[in-house]
Amino acid sequence: MRIFLSLVVISVLCGSCDSERIFEDNVEFRDRNWKIAQSVQFEFQIADTSRRYNLWMNIRNSLDYPYARIFVNYDLQKDSATLNKKMIAAYLFDQKTGKPFGNTGLGDIYDHQFPILKNYSFDKAGVYKIRLNQFMRMDTIPGILAVGVRVEKAEE
Repeated sequence: MRIFLSLVVISVLCGSCDSERIFEDNVEFRDRNWKIAQSVQFEFQIADTSRRYNLWMNIRNSLDYPYARIFVNYDLQKDSATLNKKMIAAYLFDQKTGKPFGNTGLGDIYDHQFPILKNYSFDKAGVYKIRLNQFMRMDTIPGILAVGVRVEKAEE
């Protein structure tokens, strides 16, 4: 019981050390693949418009992912109006050696963070939405376990 309580305390302390994070959430794909029809959407709150923010895309993949790169479209919205929309092309593996990039999770699982927007300024306080869609040549891409978004305060 003491060990369990110690682990809980350590987890809470480590989680509270991330003072720059405003929002972070991930959607897990239980079948370990991302279908083209699976649009992933996140809502987050911006209160301080005097600050600048960094937005990141989180990707968790396994060695089953068949390509070196992944292509993802994002769409940032406020009140149904699109504020920013682009495609992100990011490498998950070295294209020559096939060596996986990212932080190693368990076994063949790797975590990545790729920039969506850096030093972004929100004009209005309120709720924002960001949607991620895979944009690959396959309707279903294997080896993608989860995708997510992180919003953090940019360094001043």
